Amino acid sequence: MDAIQNMQSDCRGLKELLQAAEQGDADAQYRLGVMYRNGNGVSEDLEEAVRWYRLAAEQGHAKAQYNLGLMYDYGLGAPQDCTEAVRWYRQPAEQGYARAQFNLGWMYANGRGVPQDYTEAVRWYTKAAEQGNALAQTHLGGMYAKGKGVPQDEKEAARWFTKAFGV
Repeated sequence: MDAIQNMQSDCRGLKELLQAAEQGDADAQYRLGVMYRNGNGVSEDLEEAVRWYRLAAEQGHAKAQYNLGLMYDYGLGAPQDCTEAVRWYRQPAEQGYARAQFNLGWMYANGRGVPQDYTEAVRWYTKAAEQGNALAQTHLGGMYAKGKGVPQDEKEAARWFTKAFGV
């Protein structure tokens, strides 16, 4: 009996979420995007995930913008398009979202969707690293170790590697 009640409750919850999303609630739209991306409570549908992420992203929802960037970066539910990925990573990066800052830095470091620019990569890695993003700290340490986008500085490299690995 509990399983039937849980299923009914889940259906009511999904119906309410869908209603809120259709009325323009950006958080509900984002949550639906996540559900469709992962197949949680609905069948996995990457195109539908992109649709809901876009609706939320166009309203400035940072996580939706970031996830939409991922979808374009990896060609999930949309054609792979690194320029479009950069466009969607930049918006939440400018809002201070560390994951997007790291991804944007990575795109600049590797010349994906933008001309390769180590100085710009360091700028974005630094923003994410200062928020405690371990991947950004590792990559920033590597930039200092190799002198890419910054003067080579082994002490600064070691400082970022130490932060990243918590030693």
